[in-house]
Amino acid sequence: MEKTTAPKILMVEDDMIIAADISMQLTKLGYEVVGINTRGEDALKTIENNRPDLILMDIILSGKMNGIEAARIILEKFQVPVIFLTSNSDDATFQQALTAKPYAFISKPFQKSGLERTLQLAFQRIAVEQESETVNELNDHVSAMEDRLFIRHKNQMVKVLLSDILYAEAERTYCKIYTEKQTYLLSVPLRNIESQLPSDTFVRVHRSYVVNLHKIDAISENHEYLMIQSHQVPIARRSKEEVVKRLKMI
Repeated sequence: MEKTTAPKILMVEDDMIIAADISMQLTKLGYEVVGINTRGEDALKTIENNRPDLILMDIILSGKMNGIEAARIILEKFQVPVIFLTSNSDDATFQQALTAKPYAFISKPFQKSGLERTLQLAFQRIAVEQESETVNELNDHVSAMEDRLFIRHKNQMVKVLLSDILYAEAERTYCKIYTEKQTYLLSVPLRNIESQLPSDTFVRVHRSYVVNLHKIDAISENHEYLMIQSHQVPIARRSKEEVVKRLKMI
């Protein structure tokens, strides 16, 4: 079973006692605190080196910029969601803070349950937005028809017949599609390409590989890898039985 990565949160709070208390609560809730900064300038450096999934930002900070100014820069440069922490609830501050497009506000002092619910809602919104972006990105890069894909390659949508695809390989948030004559690099995750391929012909043999069953030339004696032309493709332990079963069917 693959280990689920804990969501990363950056704390930006000029009161270190409050920051330490919130950090401890976040850890207990299952989040990873990637840093605690008291200045907006330092927060920007932290994001460059260790990008968080979400930022808890106090509006009042040490340093030359306040939390609202820092959040505006973060929105423009990094697009990391921000939740404001504030003990100042006056309308002028609220209206100014809205210009940074925060995901939520948490008024200090706050209850643990309030923090937990706000974070759950924020990460739910993040997940929905990411799913929507992924669908739009996929539609922009790949279009599927009955026997082919149209793939964006060098500013063109080029035809790739399914029967010509050897396998697809994941590379972080990108993937490569290999054919006999060409390799295509796409800025979409492998799972999105997999969803466009017919399951009777293509099978995921490893977390990073989806192969065309008809292109397999050989499989190792212990079913640890398979050969497609000159390419050696690993088979995950939990996929061995399914791969062998599918090969016997074709």
